[in-house]
Amino acid sequence: MRYDLRELPLTARYKILNSTVTPRPIAWVTTMSKGGVVNAAPYSFFNVCGVEPPLVVLGLLKDLRTRQLKDTATNIIDTGEFVVNLVCEGDAEKMNLSSVDAPREVSEIDYAGIETVPSEAVRPPRVATSPVSFECRKVAALDIGTHQTVMIGEILVAHIADAFISDPDKLYLDTPAMGLIGRTHGAGWYARTTDQFKLDRPTFDPARMKKDDEA
Repeated sequence: MRYDLRELPLTARYKILNSTVTPRPIAWVTTMSKGGVVNAAPYSFFNVCGVEPPLVVLGLLKDLRTRQLKDTATNIIDTGEFVVNLVCEGDAEKMNLSSVDAPREVSEIDYAGIETVPSEAVRPPRVATSPVSFECRKVAALDIGTHQTVMIGEILVAHIADAFISDPDKLYLDTPAMGLIGRTHGAGWYARTTDQFKLDRPTFDPARMKKDDEA
């Protein structure tokens, strides 16, 4: 089947992207409102997108009914600060619970019983049980279209739990032991990162080109 995304409605485009671009890492984003309310919400339109400076990118969808910014985007734009916490399987239920459409005055930290610890460079706290947390400052907020804000943030401080650092001097990390989870297709489906395989990156072999020419 061929789908022209220029002609499809929003819901159809979302279904195609959500069901094909998988697995997606989850950014469990903690922010703080101007009034001091701490917000926590998971987003899977997320990835790193640079190292000089180190950057993360978030795709923050607006409220489909009102086309207004949700709490996370509002707080980041207002304060310029946020924390990306990666999600391990042990935190899956609390992460999912924090995705509820709570009133702005309600903190998902309290609602979902999420344990936090203070950050160093930004005001929003980080999730205490997260294997990895990135303290970030807003670099750019781009409204592209009517239903989304693309948020780019610079990572100021990275926190990695000591249990997952196998060699501090060489920065060797035991990533499989973190038990991170990702989002997959449809509504409510997740993936573990326990089934993995390795491919070494090859070096260029001119002989392969000669074989193609001879054929």
